[in-house]
This record gives sequence, C-alpha cells and structure tokens, in this order.
Amino acid sequence: MLQRRWTTVCLIAALVLAGVPAPAPAAPIAHREVLPNGIVLLVAERPGVPIVAVRAFMRAGAVFEPPDRAGLANLTGSLLTRGTAKHSGPEIDAAIEFVGGSLEAGAGRDGLTASLFVLKRDLGLGLDLLSEVVLSPTFPEAEVKRKVAQIQAAIKRSEEDPGTVAARALSRLVFGSHPYGTPVEGTIASVGTLTRDDVVAFYRGFVRPDTAVVAVVGDVTVDEARREVLARFGAWPRPAAPAPTGPTEPAAMPPRTEVIPKDLKQATIMLGRPAIRQVDPDYFPLAVASYVLGGGSASRLYARVRDEGGLAYAVYAYVSPGRYGASLVVSAQTRTGEVPKVIDIVRDELGRMAREPVSEDELRLARDYLTGSFPLRLDTTAKVADFIVAIEVQGLGLDYADRYRAAIARVTAADVQRVAGRFLGPDTFSRVVVSATK
Repeated sequence: MLQRRWTTVCLIAALVLAGVPAPAPAAPIAHREVLPNGIVLLVAERPGVPIVAVRAFMRAGAVFEPPDRAGLANLTGSLLTRGTAKHSGPEIDAAIEFVGGSLEAGAGRDGLTASLFVLKRDLGLGLDLLSEVVLSPTFPEAEVKRKVAQIQAAIKRSEEDPGTVAARALSRLVFGSHPYGTPVEGTIASVGTLTRDDVVAFYRGFVRPDTAVVAVVGDVTVDEARREVLARFGAWPRPAAPAPTGPTEPAAMPPRTEVIPKDLKQATIMLGRPAIRQVDPDYFPLAVASYVLGGGSASRLYARVRDEGGLAYAVYAYVSPGRYGASLVVSAQTRTGEVPKVIDIVRDELGRMAREPVSEDELRLARDYLTGSFPLRLDTTAKVADFIVAIEVQGLGLDYADRYRAAIARVTAADVQRVAGRFLGPDTFSRVVVSATK
C-alpha cells in the first residue's frame, strides 16, 4: 500500500501561527527528467515491492487521426505486440508469459500506450520486449486483416449495449467535429477501409521519442531505471521536424436532443455538456458539485430518482476530463414509460444546484469521499504508473495528488453554487435517449 503524507495550506498556517514548525512539503510522487532524445522519464521508487510496472506512452492517440481514418490509432496500438523485427506475436506472448508477466498495447483518445508488468528479477527481459514493440513493430499484413475483423466484430457487439450507444451519440452531440466526438475504435465502415500502409504511416508520423513518456514504478532506483531505459531507448532518434500538435479545445456546441430507438424494456438516458480540465481552479468545486448531484447513494439524484421514486436502476453524474477537452455527464437507466419523469427530475436537480446552496452535510460527505478515496487510485504499482503518466500528459505536475486533496478540502458551499451556475444549467445539456419507441 502506498503511504503518503497529505498536507494542506490550512494545516501549515495553523502550525505556523501556533509557533510549531510546519512539516516539510510532501515529496513528489515520482522523479522526473528528460532524456537526451526527448523522452520524459518518470520513476516512482517503491522499495520492497517486487512487481514492476512500466508504461511507455506516446502522443499518438485518436485525436491525431485523419478525419477519414477513424479507428486508426486503435488499430495501430492493437498491432504493436503482434510482431517485431525479432519476434512474432506468439513468440512475444510466450516469452512474457513464461516469466509470469504481461505486455499489452493499445490506444485511447490522447495517446498510445505499451504496458509492461513483470517481477523485478525479470525486468531486463520485460524491457527488451517492451522496446521491441515500441521501436520495431512490423505490422504483418495477416495480423492487420485479423485485427480489423476483430475490431469490427467488437463494434458490432457493442451496438447492442444501450450504454455504449448512448455514450457515443452524446460525445458526438457535445464535441461535434472535434476528435473527441468520434469513437476511438472507429466505426465498422471506417475500420474496414484501413490498410497496413495507413498503420505504418501513422506509426512513423506519431510514435517518436520527443512525445514519449516512460514511467517505471516498483523496487527500482532512479539510477537503475535511467540506465535500463537508456540502454534500450537511448538510441531512438529524435526527428528533425517538430512534433505534431494536438487539436484545440472543442468549440461550444448548441444543446441538441437525439432519440435512438431500440427494442428494449429499459431506457438509457444521458445528458452532457462541455466542462473543464483539472488545470482550471473551478474543476475542484465542479467535482464536488457533481458528487453531490449524482456521485453515490447519498446524492440528490439517487435519493429522488431511485430511493423516493423507484424510477431508475442506476443514476449518476461525473466529470470526464481529457487532454484536449472535458465533459460533464449525467446518466440514468429507467423503464421506458418513465423517461419523461426522470428527465424532469434530473433537470430540476440540475437547476436546484445553482438555486440553493448545498448543505453542510452534503458538502462534508462529498469532500470526505473525494479526498478519502483518492489513495485507492494509488495502491498498486500499475495504478501509480498510470497516474503519473496521466498527470504528466495533462500537465498537472507531480505534486497533483497533494494539491488535489488540499483543493477539494477548501471547496465551500458558495464555490459549489457558483460553479453550478456556470455549468449545471439544465438548458445547456445535450440529451440522448436510447429506448423503445412508443
């Protein structure tokens, strides 16, 4: 279990006023340095933890795809481990499985990641394989065709899931023509047009050391990690051309409504609108506001929609930030005939967040949950590796874990009401309903 000392501005001020020396600021969660070829190396030393997690992240996600090649980043990521200049895909699988480790790769909205999980004693072997899949993938034609078919089949299956259907439609309504409005996996049609040449061109254009982050977490020292990473990635040449820049944040879209007919007894409702990233100070009161609104069994929406009305099987609200934009989402599942009633309640509760201040009990519960649950995001080497990569990519700084808890603890009822006025107006939300038509 990761042990961290959390400090806040209020605590330090109180100690200073009392004449007691303030504690030293908490150490950053990881060491950071930039290697000569531009790789950002992050190392979180965890002595005594025998399992080492390594993440190699490249700024090569779906946001960089050509508009007519949706799903290309996802396809490229899925192919990294399916053959290199030295080993076939099955040989890579057998080598990592022999030592009880794992090596996987894939892409999301913002980047492409190769993930290694291995015992410390096998770190050398694991890093050898990791460097192969990052630096010398061969993208065999047969594997490209096989992966295209697998992805198309997965998309077809997902179209039977109303939650996935609603989420894809809502992203399109909220983000419009911005890349976040397109599914990372693409569509059946778009994936069917992708070729090996597309994959190779995307890899060569975006997988480069000056957009890469390598995180190493476990029973390793900074010196060990630097030596091992440099031995395998140090000769990776930095291109002369500047790295591609990502998209700007999405333009504001007018709220829209979409009803998607499905032969279902249960309806899925999703409301969403653009929000803000963690770099905005209002993110923290917005996180508290979304928790009060629909963060758990003590939330307002849960109380009214599920407990009092028995109208929904599930209801929740959350903020979803990304590197190039963010959204605020409210979701509920209910019986088809209850859709209008549930939407009315959701709209009323959205408006009430701005009309009335939250109670002290609501505020305390939200702050306690958000700060108290945060360490659970960091209780394994894999979670720490994912976290430090995320805060590096988002530009949040290695002290973000400490600043997050301090910022949440400072949120007041007035802060919540103010950001609710800015972000929770019911008429600012787009809406998607997936249900049987009446």
